[in-house]
Amino acid sequence: MKKSEIFFGLLRIPTDFIASVLGFFAAYNLRLLTEPIPGLAKPIDYDVLPTIREYLDFSIYAALALIAVFAFGKMYNLKSTFKFSKEIQKVIVLGIVWTMLIITYFFFTRSFPFSRLGMIYSWAIAILFVILGRAIIKIIQRITLKLKIGQRRILFVGNNEVTNELIKKLSQDPSYRILGVIARGTVAVGKYKILGNISQLEHIAKRRKVEEIIQTHSNISETRSKDILEFCNEHHIEYSFVPDLMEVQRTNIQLQTIGAIPLITLRKTPLDGWGKVAKRIMDILGSFLGLIILSPIFFITAIAIKIESKGPILFSRLDDGTPVKRVGQHGHLFHFYKFRSMRDKTHHMRYSDELASQNIRKDSPLVKIKDDPRVTKVGRFIRKCSIDELPQLWNVLIGNMSLVGPRPHLPEEVAKYKGHHKFVLTIKPGITGLPQTSGRSDLDFETEARLDRFYIENWSIWFDTKLVFKTIGILLKGYKE
Repeated sequence: MKKSEIFFGLLRIPTDFIASVLGFFAAYNLRLLTEPIPGLAKPIDYDVLPTIREYLDFSIYAALALIAVFAFGKMYNLKSTFKFSKEIQKVIVLGIVWTMLIITYFFFTRSFPFSRLGMIYSWAIAILFVILGRAIIKIIQRITLKLKIGQRRILFVGNNEVTNELIKKLSQDPSYRILGVIARGTVAVGKYKILGNISQLEHIAKRRKVEEIIQTHSNISETRSKDILEFCNEHHIEYSFVPDLMEVQRTNIQLQTIGAIPLITLRKTPLDGWGKVAKRIMDILGSFLGLIILSPIFFITAIAIKIESKGPILFSRLDDGTPVKRVGQHGHLFHFYKFRSMRDKTHHMRYSDELASQNIRKDSPLVKIKDDPRVTKVGRFIRKCSIDELPQLWNVLIGNMSLVGPRPHLPEEVAKYKGHHKFVLTIKPGITGLPQTSGRSDLDFETEARLDRFYIENWSIWFDTKLVFKTIGILLKGYKE
């Protein structure tokens, strides 16, 4: 899911809240203004008239109730596909439900609003402001899409009536940028060209920087369909297909309809949309608290490193002075931090002939030196307790990493990955993960990759919480890496 989709989806929540509170504020003042007009409204009973502060306090609770009603009504789906006219209809319908809840509140508390007309004003103006707020968001989102910010680059596989119908529908949506069609022949589908046949798919997808593939062709072999799916997984391309094209697993799927055509999207992970938001909130809170609570350990470790050996406290630069990089989500490089556990400027010896014979992971892209002579005494201790990894809490806080996820590896190691290994780059790397709590470096690389894939495909907040506490337990026991 695009970051812009998440941003605009989340923006609706504070916008709805502010709009409804402003609606109550405007309604309160409007009711006072209409008081002197004879025949328009009954006189206000000033004995029960709340102060503006009291009414705004009530409006805050009412606004929170509105957000809850909208949430149950699926008004905060981050990937919204319905038109604004339907969005207005849903706002009005759910606004009526919200009003009924407020009336029910007054009924059970046996209290009455200071003015029934004031409540009508409050409901009508609040809903109007909510619609205006969402309209402004929609306009801004459309402007960004016209500037090609946040558009999804789509490639179709198959040329048939379904393809024509989907292209007709999606070409009207500025969220999508249709690149063309993969099919036999040369006849264009409307204004969109046939870019090549199925055998050229991978080349075309890479060259055109495709972000989503929609398969409508039913005559592709099961083997070829699996190849397409594996290619999409490897290159982090969203894959959708029209139902009944092939046998698929029924987990991690998203069903939507475009016009009258049902479309199934294979989600690589539940960690998308609101799942991504929830995980990010957990990461921010966890890393922030971790940095504060563990600050004494940071301080003591820094002193110990400086006393024992010359060099920086953090291992953040290579021997030639260039920043230390790790491979993150979707293959993007990021600046990586950890406490220095080796003698300064000895990183280049990692691939030397002298240490090659001590590599205990020769059957994998990774390098693990047994009894590494470069490691200092302090380094051995902080590695044993994984204290050297604690600075990565900063990576988590700024968004390069997550508390839980596949471990980040060096660019030269990732370059040796096989195609199916690259699935682990679907999400942000983590400080800890399922392999680290299931055997750590005793596992072979293939088993580690399978465990990471299982985690990605079965992610949940509870899963993350369990792995964090399991990691803490392992560290307290002092298990070696």
